[in-house]
Amino acid sequence: MSALIAENRRARFEYHIEEQYEAGMVLEGWEVKAIRAGQVQLTDGYVVIKQGELYLIGCRINALRSASTHVHPEADRTKKLLMAKDEIRRLIGKVEQRGFTLVPLNLHYKGGRVKCEIALAKGKAQHDKRETEKKRDWDREKGRLMRHKVSGPAKD
Repeated sequence: MSALIAENRRARFEYHIEEQYEAGMVLEGWEVKAIRAGQVQLTDGYVVIKQGELYLIGCRINALRSASTHVHPEADRTKKLLMAKDEIRRLIGKVEQRGFTLVPLNLHYKGGRVKCEIALAKGKAQHDKRETEKKRDWDREKGRLMRHKVSGPAKD
């Protein structure tokens, strides 16, 4: 069972999610402590491929005030993602050939370790984003109408 740490809600609005993968993360000690304290932001994060390896860029981890004096924390440090080589090769092929991009969806704990869920995604066009907003608004309105109907009209 995994516990959610941070979620990139913007990713599902901006992209069509095709496939999801789970990757480990290379973190420093102060980063793990800050993540446990909830000092992480994933909204501006994205995944790049360099020399056959995956890196998470733009994931902000704010250091705690109690960070050690000999450690110089860097909030926007590039973090290496860990996956099996054959999975990485398959991702590289899809990103290069079919115009997909890799976006982080969330950070979660799994077996006491911090994992990053990444998605193979395609960017949405403006009209798709409007469609998503319309659907979300209609679902919200539908919920309101159903609650009102269940409680019944007010009696004088």
